[in-house]
Amino acid sequence: MDSQEEEPIDRIDRQDEPPTSDLSWVQACLASTVQLHQKISPSQVQQISPAALAYVGDAIYELYARMFYLLPLQRLETYHRLVVAQVRAETQALHLRSLIPHLREAELEIVRRGRNASTGRPKRLDPEIYQQATSLETLIGYLYLTDIPRLTELLQKLHLEQE
Repeated sequence: MDSQEEEPIDRIDRQDEPPTSDLSWVQACLASTVQLHQKISPSQVQQISPAALAYVGDAIYELYARMFYLLPLQRLETYHRLVVAQVRAETQALHLRSLIPHLREAELEIVRRGRNASTGRPKRLDPEIYQQATSLETLIGYLYLTDIPRLTELLQKLHLEQE
């Protein structure tokens, strides 16, 4: 190979891939989204409705799941199937229940607010499952706006399924 020739792209790509078991890459990607949101004061965050926090939390949770499954490289259909399995209300409810023992008092209050604000649900779901899923999304939205390191810590405790 001539010294001026470049390495094949597939070889370069493999060298740059983080190990799939190393979640620090996912954490770094999630933390870098901090630049996406405006600086919001704690008093402003307290004024945001639980439904609005859940709206943000839903997007952040899905982004986390997408980043989690991005490597190793797979077909788009596989990514979709894996992520959809994680963002289902039933799975979110399970994740919330697994996090409850790790939550602080203020976080438990956010979960309660999210549960109480939960309105309307798909007919296929038990109302309690939908409330728990909304509570998880509310917590994630709240922590995204107030405490990214804590959000990252809690997301690491989730057991997303590897295939």
